[in-house]
Amino acid sequence: MHVMILGAAGMIGRKLVERIAREPGALGAAISRLTLVDAVQPPVPEALRFVSSTLTIDLAQAGIADKLIETRPGLIFHLAAIVSGEAEADFDKGYAVNLDGVRALFEAIRHQGLKSAYVPRVVFASSIAVFGTPFPDVIPDEFFSTPLTSYGTQKAIAELLLADYSRRGIFDGIGIRLPTICVRPGAPNKAASGFFSNILREPLSGKPAVLPVSDSVRHWFASPRAAVGFFVHAARIDTAKVGLRRNLTMPGLSALVSEEIEALRRIAGDKAVALIKRETDPVIERIVAGWPTQFDAKRASALGFKAEASFDEILQVHIEDELGGRIA
Repeated sequence: MHVMILGAAGMIGRKLVERIAREPGALGAAISRLTLVDAVQPPVPEALRFVSSTLTIDLAQAGIADKLIETRPGLIFHLAAIVSGEAEADFDKGYAVNLDGVRALFEAIRHQGLKSAYVPRVVFASSIAVFGTPFPDVIPDEFFSTPLTSYGTQKAIAELLLADYSRRGIFDGIGIRLPTICVRPGAPNKAASGFFSNILREPLSGKPAVLPVSDSVRHWFASPRAAVGFFVHAARIDTAKVGLRRNLTMPGLSALVSEEIEALRRIAGDKAVALIKRETDPVIERIVAGWPTQFDAKRASALGFKAEASFDEILQVHIEDELGGRIA
């Protein structure tokens, strides 16, 4: 099987590649070829060196998607995107990367299929940002998407395209609406949701962090390990069971910022919590106020997708996967 990962240098892309390296059969078939694509050089684990190739390109550039799909990968993960805060700040870049690149890929697959039979599986990284206020207390699978950010709008449009191209048999697509992924490893990024990870990751390493919103903010979370599990499961799932509604809200954990902090206190103590500094940011507050807080993700759960049940579990995943099982 030829597998292509777009956005392979990003956090989830890297972790997905690492999972494949550890578990050669994770995607349901042996990998004969692995193509890793990103705007920066993707890393290649030693275990996959002989089947992997890397490409450093911009998917939104004219003709690039057609060249990628000429190789006819059977499984395509589309994880490439710019994050919410950056998409809101840079309107042109957000639409170029988060929408134009998606449409170019889908059209390249369609054109390749017109030449001869070609219907790959496409697993697309969407987001709960496709939903906007007003919300019910718990958002059901049937709730409509009315995004209130450019990022959410770009993802919502891509979801509609994915469903339509799948309905027409151009590819076999499934959209994964990710919760906010926490705790994200590495340095802070431009995502408006980044502080949810920052207030845990930095104190666990003995560093200060800024909390720009109230402790009473509630949100929907899953760990990076769970996120990779979503994509691996989507690669193998029988999409006949998914039906025509190809975009799924993933299960997750609904928690308050205060509950994050108390989990940090239980695991790392008062010293770690004292490293959190409260500095209100009205821009972040406004963006976060338009985000959903809790879902009844019964469709995805019934299809076998799983996430953590407590913030203690989410913190433990970060400690095991990023800190070698130890905290500062």
